[in-house]
Amino acid sequence: MRTLTILVLLSVACFAADTGRLKTEVNPGRAGVFVDGKYLGPAANFKVGQTYELPAGEHDLKLVDPRYQEIDKKITIVAGKKLVVKETMTALPEAKPPFGYLRTENPDHFAAVYVNDRFMGHVDEFSNPAQKLALNPGTYEVKIVPLNGQGTVTKTVTLEAEKTVIVK
Repeated sequence: MRTLTILVLLSVACFAADTGRLKTEVNPGRAGVFVDGKYLGPAANFKVGQTYELPAGEHDLKLVDPRYQEIDKKITIVAGKKLVVKETMTALPEAKPPFGYLRTENPDHFAAVYVNDRFMGHVDEFSNPAQKLALNPGTYEVKIVPLNGQGTVTKTVTLEAEKTVIVK
């Protein structure tokens, strides 16, 4: 039994030696964090005590918020170390009305929301009457992708000025 315990501890130590941690301090905190093309969640999730474990080595980091210029950079994760990425995004010009409104609902509150294949935020940002996505009237493909990648919802919606559409 003692030998088995030592082997398990050694295998965990070897695994941990091949990974490092990513922490983000990004303004705005709602910006989506993507590593190697995979959505990890909003930046604010990784600000305080939460980090994301990544394999040691070079990775592509992308910070995305539809109201700001995207940040795309290479990062290097060192085994057994924590990398803290601090960024302030540059605001884009504000969109002009008229607007239709999009709300989203999903059990995974941090599921990514894409409109016409462009990341817009996570479900919880657009899940109630006070929080909705304002878009110019038109037809859009809306995709909700849970963090685990299971149960993706894709719908085509038509937004009209001053009206709200809910995608579940």
